[in-house]
Amino acid sequence: MATESQYRWSRDNYSELARTIDIWRMVLTFLVMIWLDSKDWSYIGGKTPQKVKIRTRERARWLREALLELGPTFIKVGQLLSTRADVLPTESVEELSKLQDRVPAFSYEKAKHILETELGKPIEEIFAHFDPQPLAAASLGQVHRARLHTGEEVVVKIQRPGLLKLFAIDLGILRKIAQYFTNHPRYGRGRDWLGIYEECRRILYQEADYLNEGRNADTFRRNFRHDDRILIPRVYWRYSTKRILTLEYLPGIKISDYDQLEAHQIDRKSIARLSAESYLQQLLYHGFFHADPHPGNLAVTPAGQLIFYDFGMMGQIPILTKEKLLHTFWGIARKDADAVVAALVDLGVLELNGDPGPVRRSIQYMLDNFVGKPLGPQSLGAISDDLYEIAYEQPFRFPATFTFVLRALSTLEGLGKGLDPDFNFMEIAKPYALNLMENGNNRQDLTNFSSGFLGEIGRQAAQVSTSALTLPRKLEDTILKLERGDIRLRVKAQETDRILRRISSIANAIVLAIMGTAFLLSATALFIAGWRWLAVVPLTISLALMGGTLRVLGRQEKIDRSF
Repeated sequence: MATESQYRWSRDNYSELARTIDIWRMVLTFLVMIWLDSKDWSYIGGKTPQKVKIRTRERARWLREALLELGPTFIKVGQLLSTRADVLPTESVEELSKLQDRVPAFSYEKAKHILETELGKPIEEIFAHFDPQPLAAASLGQVHRARLHTGEEVVVKIQRPGLLKLFAIDLGILRKIAQYFTNHPRYGRGRDWLGIYEECRRILYQEADYLNEGRNADTFRRNFRHDDRILIPRVYWRYSTKRILTLEYLPGIKISDYDQLEAHQIDRKSIARLSAESYLQQLLYHGFFHADPHPGNLAVTPAGQLIFYDFGMMGQIPILTKEKLLHTFWGIARKDADAVVAALVDLGVLELNGDPGPVRRSIQYMLDNFVGKPLGPQSLGAISDDLYEIAYEQPFRFPATFTFVLRALSTLEGLGKGLDPDFNFMEIAKPYALNLMENGNNRQDLTNFSSGFLGEIGRQAAQVSTSALTLPRKLEDTILKLERGDIRLRVKAQETDRILRRISSIANAIVLAIMGTAFLLSATALFIAGWRWLAVVPLTISLALMGGTLRVLGRQEKIDRSF
């Protein structure tokens, strides 16, 4: 395991200046990479779709490692950005979704100090035994095994020292970055960067509050209180604070440790099915689900029970109703994209943030080409990737909760296929979906459902008849306006002007770049000769000229977009 001294962010005394330099260096380096990727001349042998895809994947991996190096704040921000398929390409979404905590543990002395400060007693009075070696270390804290004086075995989660101070510094810098992107002529269009920042800030502080995690664990435990196949550790509130969380010790076999499962003669197929069923119950019946079900957070007892760990990242969704589903199915059956968009917004699956036209056209294309045709053997992961592709740079987004659901189901599908090669999530989900539609299957419910369905038919019929009656008049009005000249078509022929302006801008940029390079070479020569202070002058001029070059190119891109 890495040591604290290898990471500047893990020290107690954080330097705001050092953090500012590190963070902005990462941001600007990434922007330069993206700018280079947009230029045909940066591809050796010519730009091709395959080369673009390979480079985009490389940039995504670089971004993941850069965020990991910047520490806890950016690990969590990266995980949250992986839910924003509307602002990042699919490759980046996929890479950031792999962003797992790989951080050093802090010392036992620091852990002991935090424990005694938070609980107000010497550690010997709190625990009969406390293991100084942590079981695991994560970005927000680490876990130690302990035993209470009553003999109960527990695990103690301790928040990383100085975490909230690091959050304050990093979030201050992140706000400035969000403002920069908001005002950017290219990356600011149609994206609420300050809104994304506020969402990250809220979730970060929420996850850093261990009392909130304890409440999540209690709620999750109550939801499964009647299912003895699912185990959730009990919270010891007497030994818990905002920075300390003490939980029941529930050891188990890691769900992806297939050899150990086989050694204990545990039926892997039943575990795969149980994991899927537990999530269907969370999503369809509880409306409260575990948003991070990776193998480190799931274990199996020798008796074949499923254990959940880590309740910092949870999702909450409204319970689906038959009425909302009815509107969705009705729109799909009629291949009415407007009705489907409205139903998806009502269900909380979509959030529109601009012109709904592109969204409606995308959905209409899918309705026209896929509805009524048999589904192929497409996995949940492939479906997720397709949805992310659709969302990128479109005037809508999938809410974080919906993305967490997709990711959780994709992860579970991967776990299920690892446990059972014949695992089919859709087959397991069918009876749950049918049960949802038939829930409360008595006469009154059926009457309400039928009346709702018939009422919807009546409303749709009335709407169609109204549209049919008014259509001839609308056509007549449109033709009359065309005859009068009230509707005109204006065509701009400005291509020549645009090309001339572009040539002029490029010429200016080349002159500035050449001069900047000359001054940079002068600064380098002076520095090598030992005239370091004197080298600052040509270096400053060089940077100013290079900045002028970028400004000229930026203005040209803005002009191109205006034509």
